[in-house]
Amino acid sequence: MNNPNIILKMIFMKKMKGVLLEASAIDKGDISWEELSEHVDLTIYENTTERNKFEHIGDAEVIFDNKVIIDEEVFRKCPNIKYVGVCATGYNVVDMTAARKRNITVTNVPAYSTDSVVQLTWALILEQTCNLELHNQSVKNGDWINSEIFCYWLKPISELSGKTLGIIGYGNIGKKVATIAKSFGMNIIVNTDHPEKYSEENINFVDKDEIFAKSDIITLHCPLTEDTKDIIRKENIDKMKNGVRIVNVSRGGLVRENDLADALNSGKVLSAGVDVVVTEPMSEDNPLLDAENIIITPHIGWASIDARKRLVDEIIKNYKAFINNEKRNVVN
Repeated sequence: MNNPNIILKMIFMKKMKGVLLEASAIDKGDISWEELSEHVDLTIYENTTERNKFEHIGDAEVIFDNKVIIDEEVFRKCPNIKYVGVCATGYNVVDMTAARKRNITVTNVPAYSTDSVVQLTWALILEQTCNLELHNQSVKNGDWINSEIFCYWLKPISELSGKTLGIIGYGNIGKKVATIAKSFGMNIIVNTDHPEKYSEENINFVDKDEIFAKSDIITLHCPLTEDTKDIIRKENIDKMKNGVRIVNVSRGGLVRENDLADALNSGKVLSAGVDVVVTEPMSEDNPLLDAENIIITPHIGWASIDARKRLVDEIIKNYKAFINNEKRNVVN
């Protein structure tokens, strides 16, 4: 045992102490953490709040985090931290400056949920234009049984063909949304910060005002920045067509919720579908709850079983790369 090479190997093989802060955000009993536990001495918490995060993190060296804020105070009170694995694509929950100052590695998981988010985008668009649930409930309530004619409809049903879809944001999700829109025969206009990157693609890139003015449906697939915060607000809604439809599966802060609620209630915006809101979980005084003609889902765009399994696989690969002194999805 005096061989220094053996001693170093044993030290290297020793698992680091880690915490998974919000397992229930990813796992509803259909996800296994067993493989991750093979590489880290892992304590799993179903949920962590701002009140108990210091207690949960404690002397951990490794944090797997989703929405809990990991800032200067956390790094100061929990000085053993060497690695933060963000269990999502967005990593704004981590203070990058503080992490960099302490040489703490931060990773994220990009693009794992693209197909799932695109699917929900179209589910929200199709529900708005086909009114499936309204008619399903009507049939189950006996309305078709009691109908004097062979068919009926309770709200207008709209075709997508020939309509203009305005896409704000042209990353992986925006691109796939555009591909599907083409198959519906829609006219597509796109706003993105760097249209020159896609010069070879047959896409009509326009400024935001043209998106607002020409779109029958506007769908948001951009990050939340100073430029995009409250992009759906009264002054921009006023530029839109009467009867426009809006979809937001990106970030709640892209929408000024009072303004959207007012536009829905007035009929200026015919309908909307949102998977995200400014404050999550949703607050009981959110004005969208009582707004007309809106579908609200609880941030499930990323949450298919397929996407969640990919997410966990990527979390494991990121961490294995870290302990092997390799860089993978390092964001700082």
